Formats: sequence, C-alpha cells, structure tokens
Amino acid sequence: MSAAKPLPKRDTTNGPFWDGAREGKLMLQVCRACGDTRFPPSHVCPRCLSADQAWEQASGEGTIESWIDMHRAYWDGFKGDLPYRVVLVRLAEGPVVMSNLTDNTDNLRMGQPVRAVFETVAEGVVLPKFALA
Repeated sequence: MSAAKPLPKRDTTNGPFWDGAREGKLMLQVCRACGDTRFPPSHVCPRCLSADQAWEQASGEGTIESWIDMHRAYWDGFKGDLPYRVVLVRLAEGPVVMSNLTDNTDNLRMGQPVRAVFETVAEGVVLPKFALA
C-alpha cells in the first residue's frame, strides 16, 4: 500500500471515527444533551453548545444526494484511479457525508440506496466508502 494520497489526520476530536473505521464500523457523534447526530465531529454540539458528546455506530445505510466524476488527479496518487466518483451520502441517521462510490456504473440516480464499505489504504488507515445497496 502506498501513502501517495493524502491521508486523514487523526486528532482527539475525530479519533473514535477512525478507530471505528478500522473495525469496519461507521461512527457518528451524538449530543447527549439534545440528541443531535452529526458529522463531522466537534468539541461542542452546534445545536445546543453542550460539550457532552458520545459516539454511536451508524447503520452504514444511506442514499445518494449528489455525485461528481473526477477526471483530473490533483494529487499524483490518484492518477491510477481516474476517473473516480465522489458522492454525497445522506445517512439514515441524518448527517450527510462525502466519500467515494466503489461501483462503476452509468445508471446512478439521486436517492439511490448505498451502504458503507471499508477500504484499507495504508497501515492502520481505513476509509469508509460506499457501494450501491
């Protein structure tokens, strides 16, 4: 595996997300005060400003909100992947996440169901991606 592509930067806020991905789990942050489920994570809830945050495993299910096909590699590490598809996925739990679609199809449509899959891209680094359900 090559690290020619940019890798996520793990920190104290997003650590549980990346730990979950290594275990094949899609994790979302949930506010214990108001119940807001969100991504990306933050130190305080953007809805009620509570610092009482928890992590819960998401279903991994969602629907396609939008997508774009990338035909240019902005980093050399992506040249071999061209073209690749970037999708916005509305998770069943509510948040919208950006990732890649693993399926190569011309029959994509908004609202199409997808499920999370996990790809090891470097030692200890696993990225959640999505496949058609």
